[in-house]
Amino acid sequence: MVRTQIQLTEEQAKKVKKLAAHRGVSMAEVIRGAVEEVIRSDAGAVPEERRRRALGIVGKFRSGKTDVSGEHDAYLTEAFE
Repeated sequence: MVRTQIQLTEEQAKKVKKLAAHRGVSMAEVIRGAVEEVIRSDAGAVPEERRRRALGIVGKFRSGKTDVSGEHDAYLTEAFE
């Protein structure tokens, strides 16, 4: 294992300590578990999983505009300005 130093807020430290005591493990074990969850979450999703999830929302929203396929760049520019 690699030793790493982190800083938590007092509230975070209290909650991690309480959770660790409840589970009967060390605070380090709780933090390692949390890091592992983040790695497995959307932030760490493999490209195939992200693609599958993105395709899952296709057609679920309506803009009311009829020219989005041709003017998407203009709409994105407008939205992010």
